[in-house]
Amino acid sequence: MSDRAEKICDFRILRDLRKSHDLSIAELSCKSGVSASVISKLERNQTKAEVDTLFRLARVFRLSLGDLIQLAENRVGHIVNEENYISGDFRFRRINYGNFRCMHGQAAKGTKLSKPDLHGDDLESCWVQKGRLKIELPNETCILDAGMSLQFDALMPHTYEVLEDCEIIIVHLKKGNRF
Repeated sequence: MSDRAEKICDFRILRDLRKSHDLSIAELSCKSGVSASVISKLERNQTKAEVDTLFRLARVFRLSLGDLIQLAENRVGHIVNEENYISGDFRFRRINYGNFRCMHGQAAKGTKLSKPDLHGDDLESCWVQKGRLKIELPNETCILDAGMSLQFDALMPHTYEVLEDCEIIIVHLKKGNRF
């Protein structure tokens, strides 16, 4: 395993942030109260970061501490296995990640699903691959043919009704942080 892959966070992102804000190390030091030598070492991944230090740097870039850490998180691939499940008369294959769920579903004409599984404070997108689908939302009814997609707030009451045997892809994407 490479040295970079062993690190949890890669704070070289600080250099990119600093340059995108047209700041020198000295200017960032002055604005954050973090010494220039610590900033320089962080930008080269030569020191461990203190939470207070990261907080002060994040504020200069108008980021939360969590946002800065997320930017610095060392990116590695994350493999998951699909899960198979049935909801009503829909058959689904699904993959789950922390902020994203993708489901591939199939159902026969006449199938109705009024309480789909997996709802949280997500955006939901339904993309019809084959067939025809009706989605009822509180203030509208949408008919989707193959190749069409609809996105809506997953917390809204909604019903899927299959008008022609269909194959669909449903994506749940976590909404951003709300303050």
